[in-house]
Amino acid sequence: MQKVLPERYELLIISISSPLLLGVYKEGYLIHTISSELKTSEILLPLLKECMDQYDISTIIYTRGPGSYMAIKLTYIMLKTIEIISGIKCVGCSGFTLNAGAPIKAMGNLYFIKEKKTIITKKYEQPVDVKFTLPQCIQDLELDEESTPDYVLPAV
Repeated sequence: MQKVLPERYELLIISISSPLLLGVYKEGYLIHTISSELKTSEILLPLLKECMDQYDISTIIYTRGPGSYMAIKLTYIMLKTIEIISGIKCVGCSGFTLNAGAPIKAMGNLYFIKEKKTIITKKYEQPVDVKFTLPQCIQDLELDEESTPDYVLPAV
């Protein structure tokens, strides 16, 4: 008799801007989306628990930067804890891969921009409307070898 393996799912988290976005993927394809305007510190852990209770998550991908430092730190700490306790693999990706390379808010009127392989900050006089989206498929999503946060600190 052939053993039937349980279905495995991946979770993608975009916590570097508002709204917070979570996508559940089955065999690389988006099957469930969660969006919240609440702060990462208030809602991410309950949403992670909800997803982990409902799906057999094998991998969690998160935007490790650049973006909101507090959200990046909190997300990383929560995911690293889950990785250690539950054995769920945690990997990172660049925020630029999920917003078509658009500027990402740093602070004030400074934004992170990617020029070739370098991330710098640039001042914009008018606010830049940045939208992050969960891709329909993550099979070709460029993952970083490193899962630690990518803090790109602007000069103060």
